[in-house]
This record gives sequence, structure tokens and C-alpha cells, in this order.
Amino acid sequence: MAIEMSEVNVPKTEDKAVGNNCLIWLWLAFAVIALDLLTKQLAVSFLEYADPNPVLPFFDLTLLFNYGAAFSFLSDAGGWQRWFFVLIAIGVSIFIVIWMQKTQRNYWWLGMGLSLILGGAIGNLYDRIFQGYVIDFISLHYQNYFFPAFNLADSAITLGAAILIIDMLFLESKRKKSEESNS
Repeated sequence: MAIEMSEVNVPKTEDKAVGNNCLIWLWLAFAVIALDLLTKQLAVSFLEYADPNPVLPFFDLTLLFNYGAAFSFLSDAGGWQRWFFVLIAIGVSIFIVIWMQKTQRNYWWLGMGLSLILGGAIGNLYDRIFQGYVIDFISLHYQNYFFPAFNLADSAITLGAAILIIDMLFLESKRKKSEESNS
């Protein structure tokens, strides 16, 4: 009695076995958190508040405190926004960890993007909880036009979001085609 390979239930390398998910990328989130907190501490230690320190003609190190969200959204809302943004960051972080746990390990591009976003979210969450504001210190400008100040956590979130967009636009359809051909 011959058994064909199609009849045998052989687990695929893409199965979601324990340890075979994107949680392997959590090291990157921890690295982002550590670098973010270190650079913020250095900024607080060596920079005077709102005093630009030119590095390049378009780049200054300027210590600023952001009580709001991106681009200082709701920064003058009276204080309630701190805990609102804390709850959002906690919710997003939990969602990302669950997403990473359910994502197959070989989707490394997706795992990397999620991990960068997670690390950035937790870095800024730490500031909101313990400082009441987010510490920003990177200032980009052209002549008298200034981009809102930001930090390494914000950079990681932006890079992670860009990676997720690239994954969605160019890699997701390839994965689906590959999964359909393997079925």
C-alpha cells in the first residue's frame, strides 16, 4: 500500500509552532528602548532646555518636552491627554505583541517592522508614565522652517511603519501566492 505525499500530514516550515513566530524580533524592540532611553538621558544631562546646539546646517540638538502626541497634538489639553496616550500606547503594544506571536517567524520583514514600532511605543510610553511628557531632542530645519522635534523612539516608529507599508505593498501578495501554491 503506497502512500502519496499529499496524504501525509507533514507540518510545513510555516506552521506556528512554539518558538516559530516573530517574537524572535523582540531583541530589536529592547535595543530600541535601551538606545532611546540612553539618548534621552544624555540629552537631559547635556542640553539646556530649548537651546539649539547646531550639528549641521539643517540639524540641531535641542531639548524639548512634548506633552502631547505627534506634532504636539493635544499638548495644551490640560493634562488628561497624558493618561489617554498612556492607554493608547499600552493597547497598541499589547496588540503588536499578539500580532508578532501569531506571525510566522519567516516573515522577518513584518516582524522587524512590528518590533521597531513596539520599541518606539514603549520608549515614549516610559517617558509619559515617569516624566509626564516625552523628551525630544532631534531638530531638523531649513532656514526658518522647522520640523517638529523628535527622538529615537519616534524614528523607530516611523521606520517600522515604513517597513510595514513596504511589506503590505510588495511582500504580502508574494506570501499569499506562495501559500496558495503550497496548499
